[in-house]
Amino acid sequence: MKVFKYKFTRLTISLIYVGIALCLVGIGINIYSVLTSDIGKSANLIYPIVQYTLTFLIPIVLLILLISLIFSSYYAIHEKTLKTSFGIIKSKYNIEDIKTILLDRTTNKLSVYLKNNTLFVIVVKEEWYEDFIDTLCKANPKIEYTINSKENDVNDKNDKLK
Repeated sequence: MKVFKYKFTRLTISLIYVGIALCLVGIGINIYSVLTSDIGKSANLIYPIVQYTLTFLIPIVLLILLISLIFSSYYAIHEKTLKTSFGIIKSKYNIEDIKTILLDRTTNKLSVYLKNNTLFVIVVKEEWYEDFIDTLCKANPKIEYTINSKENDVNDKNDKLK
């Protein structure tokens, strides 16, 4: 099994860490609020219990989601399957169903086309593209590998202008 980590942009990583910090601050504020308030003096005991439960539950769930994005976002190539994981969202593709891998040099994106005419974009470090493609093609030698280069696009645009 070969694993390739998902490549987040710097902005995305920054936002994830800001979200984690805000969740921790929210949990801390909720703990302080529970410790300083007197729930027993409330006219209706159910209301503060529901309120504090929800105010703890929401940041904890968000914290778990954000941490799972950091630690559990990857592509894994097994013998017969390609597994994608984006936090808690996981997908599994049969390698036999992969028809084409397209490396588009104009957009610098790596796309995987399946036999049912669907596609998904692989988001890993650019220096890992060749290793990812080699690993996938070793698992299924029938996969067609195509490169769409910048030079081809320039020639196509010039042909259209004539």
